[in-house]
Amino acid sequence: MIIDKKNIGEQKDQMLSVIIPAYNEEKTLSQVLDRILLLPLKLEVIVVSDGSKDRTPEIIKEYKNKYGIIGIILNENCGKGFAIREGLRYATQPYTIIQDADLEYYPEDYEILLNTIQGNNSIVVYGSRNLPDAQGHKNPFKYFRYWLGGKLVTYFTNILYNAHLTDEATCYKLFPTELLKKMNLQCKGFDFCPEVTAKTVRLGYKIVEVPIKYVPRSINEGKKVRAWHGFEAMLILLKFRFITKRKLFNT
Repeated sequence: MIIDKKNIGEQKDQMLSVIIPAYNEEKTLSQVLDRILLLPLKLEVIVVSDGSKDRTPEIIKEYKNKYGIIGIILNENCGKGFAIREGLRYATQPYTIIQDADLEYYPEDYEILLNTIQGNNSIVVYGSRNLPDAQGHKNPFKYFRYWLGGKLVTYFTNILYNAHLTDEATCYKLFPTELLKKMNLQCKGFDFCPEVTAKTVRLGYKIVEVPIKYVPRSINEGKKVRAWHGFEAMLILLKFRFITKRKLFNT
């Protein structure tokens, strides 16, 4: 059954909060929202404009008025992690997933992640871009340096935390909402990803990976991650490996 977008704001018994941090994503945000709202799932969609200077805020307001999504407009660019934390304040459903506002990821993969986590709140599910699908197909990569950087960060994570991940830096991270709200989240930028990975493992949750589809965009198309973010990620992983456990929680 396909959800009628006209009735999206009337859906009851929702189960998944989708947090979308968006910074100057007017070219793709509408397409992402259309795909999400047409999913055969009951969703709570939360979009945060992180100080955007283009039409992103206007698009958010349009979808808020038409489809009942939750729209948050920040006046200043504070970073992806900060925007996610703002969105998390409005998340009310049992599970929460992070969605980028570009077209690199496929919202149609939500169901795969949800089917893995449902009924087991002791795990977190990551959508891995590096695992082959059932037919053995692998996702392409645009830049070798990005692919290599992701591999290094993942390897560093596995060594530090005795984990067995294939894609630490993936956007698609699906959490029990209660767990995310329990974390003392501090990072404001792309370092949100290594922070939540570190704290998930330190708090005793298992991370399970499933293959997802991924089409990388180029820097000219708006890709914002840079090489130095990889070094930043490793510093964050190192920091939270040795911090006392009580500082991982909200008090």
